[in-house]
Amino acid sequence: METGTETGEDADLEGRAWGATRAWVEKGLSGAERIEDVARLRGGWTSQMRRLDISGPDGRRSLVLRSFVKPFFVRHAEGLLTREAAILRLLADANVPAATLLAVDATAQYCDHPSLLMSLLPGTVHVGDEGADQRAELMAGQLLRIHRLPVTAAEDRPRAYQAWTSPERVSPPSDTRRPELWQRAVDTIRREPPAHQPCFLHRDFHPGNVLFSTDGDGPRITGVVDWVETSWGPADLDVAHCSTALALLHGVPTGMRFADQYTAAGGTLTEDRAAHLYWRLLDALAFAPDAEKVAVPWRELGRADLTAEVLTRRLEEYVQALFDRYA
Repeated sequence: METGTETGEDADLEGRAWGATRAWVEKGLSGAERIEDVARLRGGWTSQMRRLDISGPDGRRSLVLRSFVKPFFVRHAEGLLTREAAILRLLADANVPAATLLAVDATAQYCDHPSLLMSLLPGTVHVGDEGADQRAELMAGQLLRIHRLPVTAAEDRPRAYQAWTSPERVSPPSDTRRPELWQRAVDTIRREPPAHQPCFLHRDFHPGNVLFSTDGDGPRITGVVDWVETSWGPADLDVAHCSTALALLHGVPTGMRFADQYTAAGGTLTEDRAAHLYWRLLDALAFAPDAEKVAVPWRELGRADLTAEVLTRRLEEYVQALFDRYA
């Protein structure tokens, strides 16, 4: 991740005021601790992420501050941040490498923008093609552990999943030479959601939300971040979302292999091919027409090759591959 430096006492790295947010953070620090430096964390697009380097009598430590600054996400911040705070509390004793919640101001009562403060996890996001299959295999195992999280009390369950598109909202690429393919895909999700066995879903599990550390023994997962969309629903949908992201990031074959890697790790997906195809297309079609929104953070992380044209072509080829295998 690229980082920057603090631009002023009351301004963040992009010129937005954050004096109130800074005061809120510092009020929660211990003893003589203070914020020594601020750096933007790149790779996300829904919120502004900053690393806060803290110094004090006991040494240095770093925290992460998530702030919603875009108007759309500010409007939805209370639900998103309240949900993420609750999930981080739930994960505190779980076998999942998640951050520790330190504080949350979901309505910007004290901060300049709705914000959540948490611990900094080790590792970095890897989006390069080299080693992608090995990382995907590790991600499949990690996703299975998330799905197996025991949530026995109904009041502890996250909200029911929400679909991110519908037949009426899908827009095929304007220059597609296969309009019949897109129409077929839209018609496939024009049905009631298939019956399923619900479980704990991350709901936005993809390479941009998984941190890796590498050493002599190869890569290992050191963190899973971004729990604002955590839901209760079918494992197929979480697998579908990661599969789409892998297909866009590394190519269609990588995206198509992920479901197999998940079941090889011990995961269970529906045996009904039509139902599985529904979940896969429900996710993929949410990226139409051009999957451009995922390109911005990936380009910030060095993937300048992921142009709108490349992503659009990969998305269309991925939809065709889904029909070839599951229809």
